[in-house]
Amino acid sequence: MPLFWKPYKSDVTLFIEELKARKPSLEDEQRQGRALLWDRAIDRETQAEYRAARVAQQPYVYQTQGD
Repeated sequence: MPLFWKPYKSDVTLFIEELKARKPSLEDEQRQGRALLWDRAIDRETQAEYRAARVAQQPYVYQTQGD
């Protein structure tokens, strides 16, 4: 290993580090945004009702029922 070797950082990594340095609240804002849509409690009873109400798809969707 050379004496003056430094670890490589890609352009994307440098961009993200610079972005976080300019806007320190970025990660907190991302977590808040994620909590709006994704981090929610699942209603197991409603989920079970949806699964029970599903209609199985035919193997060939373009074939009619009468044939």
